[in-house]
Amino acid sequence: MDQTIEPLNRVALQLGPVHIYWYGVIIAAGALLGLLLAMREGKRLGLPQDTYVDLILFAAPIAIVCARIYYVVFKWSYYVQHPGEIIAIWNGGIAIYGALIGAVVTTIVFCMVRGLSFWKVADIAAPSVILGQAIGRWGNFMNQEAHGGPTTRRALENLHLPDFIINQMYINGTYYIPTFLYESIWDFAGFIILLLLRRVNLQRGGMFLSYVIWYSIGRWYIEGLRTDSLMLGSIRVSQMLSVILLIAAAGLFLYWRFRSEKRPHYLDK
Repeated sequence: MDQTIEPLNRVALQLGPVHIYWYGVIIAAGALLGLLLAMREGKRLGLPQDTYVDLILFAAPIAIVCARIYYVVFKWSYYVQHPGEIIAIWNGGIAIYGALIGAVVTTIVFCMVRGLSFWKVADIAAPSVILGQAIGRWGNFMNQEAHGGPTTRRALENLHLPDFIINQMYINGTYYIPTFLYESIWDFAGFIILLLLRRVNLQRGGMFLSYVIWYSIGRWYIEGLRTDSLMLGSIRVSQMLSVILLIAAAGLFLYWRFRSEKRPHYLDK
């Protein structure tokens, strides 16, 4: 029976020679939903109405470019032999940490130009970002990437997964662990936690740092299960970066907590 399993069609829509892939559709859907969420919360907290629309017009393309550059740099031994594939992001191969670095730098510059508080803008956006990541992982599912090591169909069935996920994890004659799903679930849980933290009214910056801490913990663990990690020698780059970000975010959290100077809070306008 396994030999007859066909993967899901990666093409969502074909318009003549133009192919629109589910990978891009799903990532765009996550970004749009996150944008609408941030716009609503930003309005509630007194930010100019056009803040997040203007920000995403800059941050989204820069994040995509940075995500691809990040991926290509750590896979350079392959792309130096296949330079024509460097821009082929529709085949997958973008790194979320590269996207986040590009988006954060863009947001810092954007806030400086607009005279806005970076921490306020980032706090409001944090739930949107992790929601977009949770949805975006299903683009990896459609591309049959970001999976873990080999497993068996019985093991996947014991997780009570629906057949469409199990079948999509059947790649070139082998079943694989659906780590894309693990990270999506972790991110959705983080999204709910961040929504609850809005009521706690943390000091400004606390929401964004909570996102960094939560995501870094989950990514460190899940990355260890994956078979496609970007490597720096024998070190998994995403695990290394997760540890660095976790320490930095927790350290800054504690520094703000115990310093004498008072900071504004999340709900302050």
